[in-house]
Amino acid sequence: MAEITPEQVAHVANLARLDVTEEELERFSAQLSSVLLHVETIRRLDIAEVPPTSHAVPLSNVLREDVERPSLSREEVLAMAPESEDHRFKVPRILGEAP
Repeated sequence: MAEITPEQVAHVANLARLDVTEEELERFSAQLSSVLLHVETIRRLDIAEVPPTSHAVPLSNVLREDVERPSLSREEVLAMAPESEDHRFKVPRILGEAP
């Protein structure tokens, strides 16, 4: 595995318009080299028998079944609203919106 040099970090920092110090160049090159070492270690793993997954643990739907049940009528709901108009909730106009 090739290590990331401070010169390579400086080049990328320049492309990204980042101002980095010499100390940061050394630190970042060591950190990026460490990341690449981990990636190489993972790349070498034999995962031929591992099925692809989207989550580390199985997920299950926790929603209740969609069953129709009694609810309030429109008139009852509108009667509880602070204001209503034309069988709808009346809310304050949003700034800049036409009347």
